[in-house]
Amino acid sequence: MVKLIHTLADHGDDVNCCAFSFSLLATCSLDKTIRLYSLHDFTELPHSPLKFHTYAVHCCCFSPSGHILASCSTDGTTALWNTENGQMLAVMEQPSGSPVRVCQFSPDSRCLTSGAADGTVVLWNAQSYKLYRCGSVKDGSLVACAFSPNGSFFVTGSSCGDLTVWDDKMRCLHSEKAHDLGITCCDFSSQPVSDGEQGLQFFRLASCGQDCQVKIWIVSFTHILGFELKYKSTLSGHCAPVLACAFSHDGQMLVSGSVDKSVIVYDTNTENILHTLTQHTRYVTTCAFAPNTLLLATGSMDKTVNIWQFDLETLCQARSTEDQLKQFTEDWSEEDVSTWLCAQDLKDLVGIFKMNNIDGKELLNLTKESLADDLKIDGYSYEKEAIENWISKKKRTSPMTNLVLPSAVLTPNRTLKMAINRWLETHQK
Repeated sequence: MVKLIHTLADHGDDVNCCAFSFSLLATCSLDKTIRLYSLHDFTELPHSPLKFHTYAVHCCCFSPSGHILASCSTDGTTALWNTENGQMLAVMEQPSGSPVRVCQFSPDSRCLTSGAADGTVVLWNAQSYKLYRCGSVKDGSLVACAFSPNGSFFVTGSSCGDLTVWDDKMRCLHSEKAHDLGITCCDFSSQPVSDGEQGLQFFRLASCGQDCQVKIWIVSFTHILGFELKYKSTLSGHCAPVLACAFSHDGQMLVSGSVDKSVIVYDTNTENILHTLTQHTRYVTTCAFAPNTLLLATGSMDKTVNIWQFDLETLCQARSTEDQLKQFTEDWSEEDVSTWLCAQDLKDLVGIFKMNNIDGKELLNLTKESLADDLKIDGYSYEKEAIENWISKKKRTSPMTNLVLPSAVLTPNRTLKMAINRWLETHQK
């Protein structure tokens, strides 16, 4: 169950963005101000509102520590504030002078991105407040930005509908049309989908847009295999453009807000709707989960910010579905696993999995620990450390045949492992 526990109505115009730290809530508005509230009782801090911007404030975000707040505006600036006393620390002007639509801190607080209406994106040094790198997208305004949880890359979204991926040196890794009528927001789940060998991590990315859709993407990036963005699914529920989306801190829930005035909370594991909230009287423009409490903030063009509290039952419901999925997967036959691999565009692995008799139970055991034995990549078996060292030196040929490898994905030779275990059991008695 979700309960509305407080409504903030201090802004004099549309609320554009809201953000949580561990102890504070920040909101910003078309009224040119940023407001700060205590999470203890939702009272406004003595040094709030923060006033500097001469036009609408589009976005605000906390540094990971919560000690610094960034805000950006139509006036072409991004401002940094000390959250303890409201003192302004720096003003960073977009090189082009274009209105700044979005800003975001990197997970390590070292960098801050700012995206502007002319398509430029700037990576700032958040300690020296100096420009580090600058880039731009081909078309449209930059309206969305999100860093990957490990900080190795970030994603921007444009009003033309493109998702563009940048590394920490501002090199463009990938660009893809994601929403036909334009992107409005994007967010990464802080929890990796899986953590494979060779440093391979998969992250869940959500994007939403003017096409009334919320889309889920699976993102992976390694220096060996490169970057990959795969479309996973589209979440239903909204009947009008979706203006905001955000994952909960534990990655178990996703929230979205829409022009249809509704807020929808999804279970990220099943993608089912957990709650639909309809308290706002105008477009829902922003939504954010608190990092350490069961709180959700939603902001609207009705000039209010609603604070919602989840009970433990909702949280347990979202978390238990993951366990239910594991229990269901455990019953898969080898043929079910093959079907699943094909659905994930991993047809090349079907033969290897069948040869190693990997059913649902074995699939769930393919963790980091269980992969610590012999692995095979080209029909031959190798010692794990040796083949990883071979690939890390950018050798994409088989050590045995010298032929080009069709894939650098390593899978365990479980048949060999079982044979070795049986031999050890026999000869160590």
